[in-house]
Amino acid sequence: MPTCAICLAETDGDAQYHASCLESLFGTARLPALDIDLGALYRLAAKMVGKMSISGVQEKIPLALSVDRNRLEVVATGGRYILKPEPARFAGIPQNEHLTMRLASLVGLETPPFGLLWLKDGAVACLIRRFDRLDDGGKLRVEDFCQLAGQHVADKYRGSAELCVRILRQYASEPLVEIRKLYKLLLFGWWTANGDQHLKNFSLLIGRDGLQRLAPVYDQVCTRVVNDDRSLALPVGGKSQHLTRKTWLDFAAYCGLPPRAAERLLAEQADALEPARAMVRRSFLPEEIKEQYEQVVQDNTAVLTG
Repeated sequence: MPTCAICLAETDGDAQYHASCLESLFGTARLPALDIDLGALYRLAAKMVGKMSISGVQEKIPLALSVDRNRLEVVATGGRYILKPEPARFAGIPQNEHLTMRLASLVGLETPPFGLLWLKDGAVACLIRRFDRLDDGGKLRVEDFCQLAGQHVADKYRGSAELCVRILRQYASEPLVEIRKLYKLLLFGWWTANGDQHLKNFSLLIGRDGLQRLAPVYDQVCTRVVNDDRSLALPVGGKSQHLTRKTWLDFAAYCGLPPRAAERLLAEQADALEPARAMVRRSFLPEEIKEQYEQVVQDNTAVLTG
């Protein structure tokens, strides 16, 4: 059966997307046209150097939906969407991010709407709707943890899970609520072997109500299947490798989570194994990478339950 390139559930007939999934991403049940190939996309993006409000010209392209919702267009400012095409040096990154973000949603983490798109030349890209842009054109303030820690962007790898907790204790409107979310996110990042989850991958989103909350999940990729690096960008309990169940229980205590709550969170993550494996199989990753990804979550689940 075909698989929806947004939710990864089966579709009827030869449909590439569920109408309801398109509606959630674009506000219309029809797929907007993206009449551009990979080469043209990067040439347009290169002209925007110094004008774009998001970093990474060659990896993040701002798009806006036309007024009639029939087309997606490259824009210099005010883009409602971020398009991430496949980089030349790594295969399967858009499919990897799409799957990992979908797994994040599976375990109850908040994500913005996202899905896979194909360019005119058949190149695949991951499209994400920006959570700091509102439908009425307004913009929410976002501060990443590198900024909140008072560190330069070049120091985004100079941190720890504990530093992230301290940042939330200092800045979050409801620290206990947000720290629990952070714990789940860090646990998930380790479970999916995201070795590039640095300080700029966590942010506080300041809502119109003035409350400062952990932003929805973004930039989630299983890096293990890309470069086989087994280290975490941000150590937990001083450990970047070979984390154990005890590591996570000790970190929960640092977070102020009661032991029973910590045990429950570990059990919930472990219980996600079988639905996650099924989702990996339905994903758009190349078959050999699917096998590696399944092995990653299987091995890390064994650590949590051992």
